[in-house]
Amino acid sequence: MSAPQFLPWQMETARAWLGNRDRFAHAWLVHGLAGIGKLDFAIAAAASLLCETPDNGLACGHCAACAWFASGNHPDLRRIRPEAVAVEEGADAAADAAEDAEPATGAAKRAPSKEIRIDQIRSLESWFNTATHRGGWRVALLYPAHALNVVSSNALLKVLEEPPPHTVFLLVADAPDRLLPTLVSRCRRLPLPAPDPDTALQWLRDQNVEPAREWLAAAGGAPLAALRLAQAGDAPCPPWLQQLIGPLAQGQAPDVGTLAESLEKVPATEWIDALQRLYTDLMLASAGAPVRYFPALAEGVAQVATRMNTARVAEAARWLTRQRALATHPLNAKLFAHATLQRVVLSCQA
Repeated sequence: MSAPQFLPWQMETARAWLGNRDRFAHAWLVHGLAGIGKLDFAIAAAASLLCETPDNGLACGHCAACAWFASGNHPDLRRIRPEAVAVEEGADAAADAAEDAEPATGAAKRAPSKEIRIDQIRSLESWFNTATHRGGWRVALLYPAHALNVVSSNALLKVLEEPPPHTVFLLVADAPDRLLPTLVSRCRRLPLPAPDPDTALQWLRDQNVEPAREWLAAAGGAPLAALRLAQAGDAPCPPWLQQLIGPLAQGQAPDVGTLAESLEKVPATEWIDALQRLYTDLMLASAGAPVRYFPALAEGVAQVATRMNTARVAEAARWLTRQRALATHPLNAKLFAHATLQRVVLSCQA
């Protein structure tokens, strides 16, 4: 048995934070760059708070509480997350997400919710009114916090205004500005820094990710995001992106129809994210700065940047952000890709 571990770049923050529990806040907002391991931090923190014999503030991995945590059966832990997230984490996680919720009588089957619903917050009331199992902490782990809708946010706000005793809330979010301001005001912020490049690269190599530097660049310096990209993708720089930039660098128009066909089966969120990163590299190159995401395209991106109209590219980048909101809608995938790529090509031409 072993307790959840903090990632190497989190250890210093974890020890400083967990080592001072005398005046520990009842609610913490753990936030930072996407893909740096905020949820891993919060899970390891929950294990440490519930541990009965912590070692310098961190979970020992040997006590009864750590055993319950490792088996997913600790009575003083609740995970509050959307049903869709619970399903991604496994069937048992899905059941856990709704363990206290009361199903509506005669309710038809529906798709797993992508939001944290108000009944998930209300279902915690009986848990709050029960004594903790061994007289220690009770931990409510809520993620991702931006999945709270307005109604569930207000329900949680009421709980935090009069917090139950011996209870710590750990909310995990990429950006606090996406949350209800009054909710943020009820939490202490715990910003997590991104790891330095050397630490991130070493960790990726330990996970057998190569070429580590290119994958880390593609993820904007976030190692867990780089790991996910490496596990899901064929190359740090997608071949279709090379086929887009190559002709543009030569002042020619790429074959948008062929590119759209290659993207038809790719989730729109993925290729739009790649285009957004490409736009960032183009703007950096136009300012004479090194590219951030696709070093393999640096030469071609620099050539495009010398010809493009910066204002037009900036407007297209804003337009692409709006298209990102449509990425999960049931549109014609090929037509959507074709129209988007056409707009991108036009924005990059002189």
